[in-house]
Amino acid sequence: MEQYIIKGGNPLVGEVVIGGAKNAALGILAAAIMTDGQCMIDNMPDVRDTNVLLQAMESIGATVIRKGPNEVTISGKNIDSSGDLIVDNEYIRKIRASYYLIGALLGKYKKAQVVLPGGCEIGSRPIDQHIKGFRALGANVKIEHGMVIAEAEQLHGEHIYLDVVSVGATINIMMAASLAVGNTIIENAAKEPHIVDVANFLNSMGANIKGAGTDVIRIKGVESFHNTEYSIIPDQIEAGTFMVAAAATRGDVLIKNVIPKHLEAISAKLTEIGAEVEESDDAVRVVATRRLKHTQIKTLPYPGFPTDMQPQMAVTLGLSKGTSIITESIFENRFRYVEEMRGLGASIKVMDGNTAIISGVEKYTGATVAAPDLRAGAALVIAGLAAEGYTTVTQIGYIQRGYERFDEKLRGLGGLIEKVDSEKEANKFIFKTGTVS
Repeated sequence: MEQYIIKGGNPLVGEVVIGGAKNAALGILAAAIMTDGQCMIDNMPDVRDTNVLLQAMESIGATVIRKGPNEVTISGKNIDSSGDLIVDNEYIRKIRASYYLIGALLGKYKKAQVVLPGGCEIGSRPIDQHIKGFRALGANVKIEHGMVIAEAEQLHGEHIYLDVVSVGATINIMMAASLAVGNTIIENAAKEPHIVDVANFLNSMGANIKGAGTDVIRIKGVESFHNTEYSIIPDQIEAGTFMVAAAATRGDVLIKNVIPKHLEAISAKLTEIGAEVEESDDAVRVVATRRLKHTQIKTLPYPGFPTDMQPQMAVTLGLSKGTSIITESIFENRFRYVEEMRGLGASIKVMDGNTAIISGVEKYTGATVAAPDLRAGAALVIAGLAAEGYTTVTQIGYIQRGYERFDEKLRGLGGLIEKVDSEKEANKFIFKTGTVS
């Protein structure tokens, strides 16, 4: 089984180029089947989640032409709408973004049957707000045998108030409403950068969406979509992960192809604890020359501190002076990595399930740890890079769901990390990098 083996202790130094945003790509790829024309999409991250979604789209008849690892052309012209449009296989069951195909198919074909979404087990993520939105637009929605079944004679614009801020529901309703008759207003909408990116993509196909990025989105339904060419925004979380990795290893990294505004919450916290953060038009540089300080963090919807950066930041705070407190307000199972971090020597206590009290230690020491989910997996890799000795990270399939060429990019910064799938390969890495002290 594939795993990462890491020799820690090297500061990360150099430049790294950030890829396209996974969370934007998943919504955009699903939306691309809503036109009989061709959608040419570039800066697409070549990760497991996007590849599984593309396979699922092909399974219902969409044309998917890969022109390279980060460029794809998609058309929904050959989808046979005479059938039930069932999306279900063992792979799509494992990713959260399967639900975007409900909004896309319902919007264009007025019917969809999609398996209930999977993804990382970081907490309860019900789809009740998605269903509420679809029903408000006039669809009949039910859940049977693990499938979400939605159909409508026609979709009609409606005023929809989301009870909780939901990125997935905002994107799904936005897609379906774009081809509905009349006007739709989504209130208490999510404001994340990938909401704006999906809206911009839909508009490039001919949708009429205004207000994306605010808490009120207004949509005027159109009859059909047309050809488009579109480039996905840079990945805010990949960029943040490398920013934090630079700080944790006391390195100096220039992170290129980013939108600094999307990173403000992360930059602010890194600056607060003593790292230097320099911004330019499309890059940020993070430098940490000494041990950092403690702070308090509460995860919040955008533009607050992102829950997807919480584990990575905890790794950095675990090596900082004093006691830090992280409050997780988005997902209740986001601290499943804490036990693994203790194995590396971190001092972290979880109180009431949603608060971590982190007492900074002088160093981590290498150990074998298992990635419990995507972002925690990346955090454990950062911890290994900062640790003394060798660290093995197993269950790296989670990490490969959302980070493209992660180990390769880290090696480009001087990180000693290798992906191996046998004890022989691990021993070869250890021999090449020197014996454990």
